[in-house]
Amino acid sequence: MDLSARHRMGRIRSLFENRPFQEAWFETAGLKLHYEVHGTGPETLIFLHGILMDAQMNRRLAADLAEAGNRVILLDLPGHGKSDKPRHAASHRMDSYAYFVRDLMDELGIESAVVGGVSLGANVALQVAVKWPERVRGLIIEMPVLEWAVPGAAMAFVPALLGVHYAAPLVRLVASLARRVPQTGVGPLDSAISVLRMQPEEAAAVLHGMLVGPIAPTMEERKAMAQPALVIGHKADVIHPFTDASHLTAQLQQARLVEASSILELRIFPDRLTAEIAGFLDTVWGRESSGLRSVPGVPDDEAGQAVGAQPA
Repeated sequence: MDLSARHRMGRIRSLFENRPFQEAWFETAGLKLHYEVHGTGPETLIFLHGILMDAQMNRRLAADLAEAGNRVILLDLPGHGKSDKPRHAASHRMDSYAYFVRDLMDELGIESAVVGGVSLGANVALQVAVKWPERVRGLIIEMPVLEWAVPGAAMAFVPALLGVHYAAPLVRLVASLARRVPQTGVGPLDSAISVLRMQPEEAAAVLHGMLVGPIAPTMEERKAMAQPALVIGHKADVIHPFTDASHLTAQLQQARLVEASSILELRIFPDRLTAEIAGFLDTVWGRESSGLRSVPGVPDDEAGQAVGAQPA
């Protein structure tokens, strides 16, 4: 097999994530919430999914960071994944979600952690940092949704909310068909399929909660955040404008901006961004640089790893 064919096969194999992790649930505020634990040790990253998605979308990132010496916890927020799905909007406000992250930390005896997430998860991480700054050692903010995103978010979420309300029979049919689709082992794809499995009332409650609660901390609150932060943005869609990521980086006291090609880069071609995140975690925890695994079947010089990283 020639080098280019090996490279393609290695990339394809790397999409299928099957490394072991622990799965558990805990109860708080009358809800049973699901989470995954990747890796061991006291130095913890809590990373949160995007709206209507679940922990599966970040499973490969968690496994890679675990191999680099981190403990990574992926929480399914209420209404998402394997967690309970209350059908009232109050449970799905951004600021309400922050309390569930705090409750998870209490449940696991975590005094402080790096907290982060993508899109919805990024905004929830910011809310956690505002409410309990002493418990947030650092922030990883991927594709925040702030002021510049309001028009695009409104154009996306309002029609979606109307759709699940007024096309409920069609949504139920799609959910019934999606539940017959087996797991593929490709985390982002399985996470997207889980969205299709939702009942219309469940999806409507989540979308409604996004519209009635605060989306993000105020500008004054953001400027007061002293935690080190890694902000990841891209220029590929209107819901996550790069301007929001850039402005947030300027507002936070200790932030660095990394530009991604799209939301897919960290999920499909993750080596560069994963190395950035691993390096950031090493800095926050005062460690020497961690090693990251190679893409299976791809030579190290073809895998796009950061310079100096060693395969695990």
